[in-house]
Amino acid sequence: MSYLADAPPLPPLSTLFPHLHSDAKNIPPSTDPFTITTTTGFLPCRTPLRRLPAQFDAMSDILDEMPIMKADGTPGLVAKFQLGPLIESGKLPDLTSCIDDLRVSKDEYDLEAITALFRDYSFLASAYLLEPCWESWSKDNNAGYGLGRPVLPRCIASPLVKAADILDIPPFMSYAASYALYNYHLVDSGLGAGVYENLRLIRAFEHGLDPKSSEAGFILTHVHMVQETGPLIQGATDLLSTIEKSPADTDAAVSAFRTMLTAMKRIEEHMEQMWSHSLPKDYISYRTFIFGITSQSMFPDGVIYEGTRYGDDKPLYFRGESGANDSIIPLLDHLLEIPMPSNPLTDILKDFRQYRPKPHREFLAWVMSKSGEVGVKEYCTGTKTKEKDDNSSSSSESSALLLTTLYLKLLEHVRSFRWRHWMFAREYIIKRTPHPTATGGSPIVTWLPNQLFAVMDLMESVYIESGLKGIVESREVGGTGQSPEFKAVKEIMDNAIMQREKLDKEVKKFCSERGA
Repeated sequence: MSYLADAPPLPPLSTLFPHLHSDAKNIPPSTDPFTITTTTGFLPCRTPLRRLPAQFDAMSDILDEMPIMKADGTPGLVAKFQLGPLIESGKLPDLTSCIDDLRVSKDEYDLEAITALFRDYSFLASAYLLEPCWESWSKDNNAGYGLGRPVLPRCIASPLVKAADILDIPPFMSYAASYALYNYHLVDSGLGAGVYENLRLIRAFEHGLDPKSSEAGFILTHVHMVQETGPLIQGATDLLSTIEKSPADTDAAVSAFRTMLTAMKRIEEHMEQMWSHSLPKDYISYRTFIFGITSQSMFPDGVIYEGTRYGDDKPLYFRGESGANDSIIPLLDHLLEIPMPSNPLTDILKDFRQYRPKPHREFLAWVMSKSGEVGVKEYCTGTKTKEKDDNSSSSSESSALLLTTLYLKLLEHVRSFRWRHWMFAREYIIKRTPHPTATGGSPIVTWLPNQLFAVMDLMESVYIESGLKGIVESREVGGTGQSPEFKAVKEIMDNAIMQREKLDKEVKKFCSERGA
């Protein structure tokens, strides 16, 4: 039996992603800083650029003065609702032409500098557009957000659009290229991003320049999680290579799974620290500044981007910053071939893809195509395996069952990650505000459960159709004993069934309360 689809094979991994195993020091600055390596994972391959060259000082200085609490602890422009009037006074010149100075050669931009530019202008754009919403909310939390500004002035819009075009991403604040993953620096460069206390923010809206603040904790916890993704990428590419080239080498497949499981364990351990790094009661406040335009009451008619290729009369709609734009779970969704229901909620999931950095999009698209080409799910869980087809020994059957248990364990991490995300949404947002949409424009109650139910459905079908459920239950009933792997799977499935029932009740309850 072949594990390869009939479609033409994809080009070799080394051709598509030549820097995958490179030392970041050897990757040129003309390369997108989100170029993926098995060392840095989905983090920028080099620590983000903190400050732009001097020709952008007029913008950088305004950003330094912008936060509700500045680096020196004094109130900034937004604290006094003065950012909009300052911009509208003409204080900020249009620096679009200066972007052409950010080059490493005549034909190549310095993409590290361009990404820093995108980060800074997207911070400025969001602060400008949402400052009136912050004023409304801060004066009366129960009155809602009111309306944002409907026009983004040319001095912000034009350079933002040009930087976004160079990077091939939408011209609005994004999770990776601005708010979170390209928004940190290190206290001690020798310690790296693996030590949480060594992380600091570059830009913030509220109190995030204080490393002990909830805003800093919210962002830096994501950075701390993502710095663990190098081994996850290594394991994923190893598994795909094994299935494609050496499908009988189950030891190599098992090793790849264990590499990914170890990485996910560390990622989720860091994720759990969100509760202490960023307090639930504080989130709704700084959240005001990371809303998007799409599906938000603050922007009923969209936003005009003055002086850009979009024209001065076309309202634009972009999704806001969202942790859902992280690449960790999409990688596993694609690798494990998790089917999503065909509905408007899944359409939002697909729409989020364009907001990821181009290297992330390209790598995730490759994983999705390659997983389908080699048949990861069938290889790991199919009732027929290569060894069984060859009438091989019972040890090969044991190897097949081990692969199925490891596949289920990795699915369990997807479920666990999404469950924790749901708990964050429940405790940080749903219980604290009636606003119906998340920052990215998705329905706050039903969107995450859409993906959670999908992975739970797959776990159940794999457990049953692979025959693993029958084996686990027969050994339990027959008293023949279970291996640690089987015991772990039984606990995983019992917990998933219990949490599915709990999730279903919670969603119905919140929908009823909100009339959703």
